[in-house]
This record gives sequence, structure tokens and C-alpha cells, in this order.
Amino acid sequence: MNTAATTDNRDCAATDSIEWLLGEVTALRERVQERATRRLEQELGDADRAGPSSWNLACYLALRSEDLRELQPVLAAHGLSSLGRSEAHVLATLDSIIDLLSRACGRKVAADKKPPADFLAGQRILDRNTEQLFGAEAPHGVRIMVTLPTDAADDADLLEGLMRAGMTCARINCAHDTPREWSRMVGNLDAARHRTGRACRLFMDLAGHKVRTGEVRRRHKALEIDWEGTRAPVIEISDGFLRSEPVGKGRKRNWHLALDTAVIDRLHDHQELYFVDTLGRERRMRVAATGTARFFHAALDGPAHIDQTTAFHDRGTGEQFLARGFDTRPAKIRVFEGDRLRLSAAPIPGEPARLDPAGNVLEPARVPCAEPRVFDRLAAGDSVWIDDGKIGARVLAVDNDGALLNIEHAGPQGKTIKPDKGLNFPDTPLDLPALSDKDLEDLDFVVKHADMVGFSFVESGDDMRALMAELDARGAEDMPIVAKIETRRAVANLPGIMLAALDHRLLGIMIARGDLAVELGPEEMIEAQETLLMLTEAAHVPVIWATQVLETLAKKGTISRPELTDAAMAERAECVMLNKGPYIERAVRILVDIVHRMHRYQHKKTAQLPPLECLSERADPMVRPDV
Repeated sequence: MNTAATTDNRDCAATDSIEWLLGEVTALRERVQERATRRLEQELGDADRAGPSSWNLACYLALRSEDLRELQPVLAAHGLSSLGRSEAHVLATLDSIIDLLSRACGRKVAADKKPPADFLAGQRILDRNTEQLFGAEAPHGVRIMVTLPTDAADDADLLEGLMRAGMTCARINCAHDTPREWSRMVGNLDAARHRTGRACRLFMDLAGHKVRTGEVRRRHKALEIDWEGTRAPVIEISDGFLRSEPVGKGRKRNWHLALDTAVIDRLHDHQELYFVDTLGRERRMRVAATGTARFFHAALDGPAHIDQTTAFHDRGTGEQFLARGFDTRPAKIRVFEGDRLRLSAAPIPGEPARLDPAGNVLEPARVPCAEPRVFDRLAAGDSVWIDDGKIGARVLAVDNDGALLNIEHAGPQGKTIKPDKGLNFPDTPLDLPALSDKDLEDLDFVVKHADMVGFSFVESGDDMRALMAELDARGAEDMPIVAKIETRRAVANLPGIMLAALDHRLLGIMIARGDLAVELGPEEMIEAQETLLMLTEAAHVPVIWATQVLETLAKKGTISRPELTDAAMAERAECVMLNKGPYIERAVRILVDIVHRMHRYQHKKTAQLPPLECLSERADPMVRPDV
């Protein structure tokens, strides 16, 4: 056996393999650069105008337009980057691979050849952008944003407590409260900064065109006078107020019926009043004087349900009058799977379904849509989600009165539709103006007080340009923008959204996972959030990880294991947002502990490799971290 020949053959085969790989990567780089240039020319008009972040984003999009799954394991087998972590430095990664393969092939590298591009430049840009947007890096590695409740307008200690717990950015949601409350929140935040000696940025996000359900017709709550045993309960009659619920229990239960003062003045002992209650039952009520002016007792001859339409008659005088003071409540509109629902274009309060005596539906329930322009775009077959995805429906038909929906998801017990709940239309391009009239009014306050503005329901590069123009008109040319990605269209258009702003002002991205889950469905949302993290890193744009982080803890004070895992995943973003709740300060402290621990093991999508102290002899299994 000729060992030398065999070795030579292997060396030739290895060289051929490296030569082939070098050709593949070199050609790939050329295609990436060509496609990136074309995209930037389309988006910006001139590729030479693009800054380093825009250029790298375009290169990453070009790289990801190819199927790299066959090339990646070959690169890894040669000890080279498999391109899986190239987001922030696409061309630098390709150039490094080409340089190493060239040397492995024995090719001479000219002395004056430029070295590969700086591999860490992209990370430095991202770090700089993050610091400019959110301030200096927090000790725990991740900035923490907290949505301020209305209480923050009057409770200065609340803001101080949140800052001491670890909040580094306060959020005011312009969809709630008014400039009056916002001003007090800003003042309390300034006071908390002074007392703690800590920095805390202010983030204000515009309400945007969140389409919601309109008003539901209010019903008067009936006075339901029921009997226990055979003895009639006592009814108190005065010109004071009506109690919808009895006071006391058993035979001592008293109801209160309110009548006008003029009617009270004409009541007398032993007077008999007749009426037909809401269930059609004829009843008699005998009045008894109590010895106190304008205050009587009465006894009924049977249970009765009385509402604002119940007419009382005195057969002796022929007088007729009504009770007053009934409470009103929104009508209960409950839907079940298979029900029909009318989504109304008219601003008429919603109504429950109308039934015949046998329970058959004569007319489906109706709920108004607060944004009538939706119906210009809505079409049969489109999906509609109500109340953050709790109720799912599909459009059966669209007409002048609105749209008829079929309820497809409402759970086995059904769901109640309430006023002012969000409506999502994942299949429908609504094409509403980028900014609502309220947004334009709120911007006047935002540019004077906030460190950055959140752009709700942004969906295109044109939307971004519209907001930048409004900021410029208010003298806020340098105000950073955080684009909130919360619709299917925004996910699809994220590159254009970022390219519209990257070279003009500081930009951040908020991944609004709650709305995205409704728009995309939970499975697709998981995939989308990974894509968003990759694209933002390629553009060197800081990310806010938002919606339902430690939600149960903030609202109820209890910790769920899945939420702890979710919070740990949030470390891959530059900022994590918590929503308000009575236990929010505790939630901030626990989040600080979680991200501080994870910061040692994870940076973006790259695993860090500290010593595994948990496996060393120094680890004490009886010592448990206090969370």
C-alpha cells in the first residue's frame, strides 16, 4: 500500500473541498452585496445614502433570501462560522470566512489587502443606540420599563419605590388618562429622580387607531322583591333612594322603594296601590304610615320584580305614578360558538339577541364598532377577534348596516362582550391614517415632556415618515421613535419601517406580543418574535420585549413557572416592559433578579459560557436564591 499516495490523494480532496467552499462563499457574498444595493435603491433612492445600519440590514435580508441549510453544516465541519449569528455583521462574517478559506488554499494574500471588516462594529453600534435610547446600562444588564397606573399621578412614593426596585424607564400610555394626569405623573417622576439620585427615561406611546367595541345599551336593574316563607318582606317607601338589593336576611330583609316627593306627600295609612310587575304578575301593595314624615312601610301580596316602567295605580283617586332611582348597567351580551353577531357600523348602543318565547333567535346580538371606516375594507371570510382574542369570529356578509359575524371561538361557557374592548382584523388591510386626531393632539404634550415616543399600530415606512414629519413640525427633529410592532402587516413590513427611520433618528422596536398573538395566532407569533429579534439585531436597533411579562405576579401577587421562563427569555432584548398591577414593585424586583442571573449565560441569541458553579464543589445545594 502506497501510504504517501493515499495521503496526497486526501490532501488533494481536502484542497478541492476548500476550493469549492471558497467559491460558494465568494459567490454568495457577491449576490448579497448586489441584492442589498438593489433594495436600498428601492427604499432610499440611492444606496450610497445608507448608513452602516441600513446597509447591514439590507445585507442580512439579502442573505436570508437564500436557503443556506446545505452550506451551513459544511462551514461548521471546517471549523468556520455557519452564519447563524451573523445578524449584526453580515459582510464581516462572510469576509472572515473568505479570508480563512483563501489562506487554507495556500493563496497568497497581498500585503496591502484590507483586513476583514470589523466583526464587532455592529455590536458597538447597537450598544451605543441602546445607551442613547434608554440611558447607561443598568447594573442587571437589561433596562426595565414599567407602565404607570393612574395612581402615579397622585402617589409620588409609588414612582420612587419602582425606581429603587429597578425601573429604568417609565411608560405613560396615552390611550388612558389625560394631559392633566400625565403632567402630575411627570412631576412625580422628576421628584423620584431627585430623591433617588437615579436616572429614569420617560416613554410615552400614542394611542393609535386601536379599533374597539362601542357602547352597549344600559338596562335599569329591576328591584327584585322575593319572599322567604309565607311572611311578606317589609318595603320602605321614601323620597330618598332606591336599593336594588335588600338589607338584612330572612324575615328581617327590607327593600327600599323611592318615589317623588310630591307622590310621598299624598300617601296615607292603609292606602292600596296596584301594579303589574315586569313578569306580568298583578300585585297589590298596602301602605302603612310609620309616624315619620315622608317615610312609609308597605306589604306586598306576593313576590314582585319592579323596574322604571312599572306603573303604580291608586284605584280610589285614579292617580298613577312610577318609582325612580333605578341603577343602570350595560346589557349583558353573551355569545357562544355558532351564534351570529351583528357588528354595527351605526353609533347605536349594542343589544343582546332578541328571542321569541320559545327561545328562538329573532335578531342576533348587536355590538357597535367605534371605527366605521373598518367596513370599507372588511369582506366576507375575514376573521375578527374581540377583546384581545378571547372571542373569535368570521365575517359572513357585509352590508350597509355593518357586518354579520359567525362566532367560532368563545369557549365552552361562552364569553361576554363588553364596551371599549379591542377589535382585531388580521386578514383586513384597514388603511387608516397613520395618526389619529387624538395622536396629533397628544404629540404636543409628548414632545415637551417625553424622552421618546411610541408609535402604536405603525404598519409601513410611509407611516414612519408621517410621524417624523409631525415631530419635525413641532421642533422635535431629534426625538427618538419606538415603533410598536403589533399587527401582521407591521411584521411583514418591518424592514421598510426601519429603513424609513434608521438614517434620520434614533429608533427602537417594541415587540407587542399580546396583539401579535391575536393577529398571528400563538404558534405563528412564536416564530415571528424570533424573526423580529433577528431583523432588529441586523439593523442595530434596541428591542423592547413587551406584554404579559410576569403578568400574574404583577396583578395577583403569585408566580407561575411558565412566566418565569418567559421572563428569562426576555433577556435577549435590550429592555423588558412590565404592565401595571397592585404587586408591580415586587414584580420589578423579581425581574431584576432573573435578568441579572441570565445575563451571565445569554447575550442576544449567543450562549455565554461562565464556569458552571452549580456543578462545582463550592455550590451549596441547600442555599436557594431569594426571589
